[in-house]
Amino acid sequence: MVAERAGVGAVAEAAARRPGRPFPRRPRGGSRAERLAPFVLLAPAVLIIVVLRLWPLALGVNFSFTGDGDRNGTAVGLDNYATLFADPLFRTALRNVGLLVLLLPAAVAIPGLLATFIHLRVPGHRVYRGVYFFPAVLSPVIVGAIFNLLLAHDGPLNAVLGAVGLGPVDWLGDPDVAIFAVVGVHVWATFGMALVVFLAGFSALDPSLLDAAVVDGASFPQTIRHVIVPGLSRTIQFVFVTTMIGMLTSMFGLLLVMTGGGPEGSTYLPEYYIWVQQGQFNQPALASAASTALFLIMLVVGLAQIAVLRRAGREGR
Repeated sequence: MVAERAGVGAVAEAAARRPGRPFPRRPRGGSRAERLAPFVLLAPAVLIIVVLRLWPLALGVNFSFTGDGDRNGTAVGLDNYATLFADPLFRTALRNVGLLVLLLPAAVAIPGLLATFIHLRVPGHRVYRGVYFFPAVLSPVIVGAIFNLLLAHDGPLNAVLGAVGLGPVDWLGDPDVAIFAVVGVHVWATFGMALVVFLAGFSALDPSLLDAAVVDGASFPQTIRHVIVPGLSRTIQFVFVTTMIGMLTSMFGLLLVMTGGGPEGSTYLPEYYIWVQQGQFNQPALASAASTALFLIMLVVGLAQIAVLRRAGREGR
């Protein structure tokens, strides 16, 4: 009965309308409030980025063109940048950046392979799945102190090497070895984050592709090359860029605790150089110039990595 009355009421209302009179329509562009809603929601995030990121960046770039000491606040043009590239320590830092770029594929491949083993449920994957993230929660200072003991000249690692006849290695005292030791510790301490990203990428990978590879008799390297790498191309791009940024901006704690920039300045990186100029030599303008150079390095390297990976992804399809 209620439904019948509702139906009769609707018919009567429609009949009461004037012939040819259209039903009221909503404006095609929506109301003004609806049009402004996206901008209102984006405003806080944009404000935070502008105030806490872009504005300090602009101030730092502007400050890099002023002087230090007696010339504090005086425009000096490109003098600070000329001083940077004439400094052997900064050139060493740039050379180490190039070394990091060369080591980057290994730093990405390690968590990628481990995530592959976990996803494919190799024996022991449950145990490792529970402990792989543990190093990422440790402070760099704690990690550095632990590895100072492990890599000491009379430490346990050299004791093992001596037992097998390889002799001790001066891991943190040899200028040709120290940077590799610090980078290796950094990769061990941070690969858990990249592994989480890879596991998230595997959750979006079509499992039928892996099943088809097994049916076709593809080997493990073939499966990685032709199925996993193309399927995780976006994830790999993200991990490459974030890992490179982490290497350039997150190794200060390890450098300070493990080597202090030595031996002979061989482990200097731009971020450590910035701290030395600002914190020890009280040269904020020169430190700002080094910060600007570091920003440009990260920008160029990041864009180059994305371009190369995208081209490789298109060629692999």
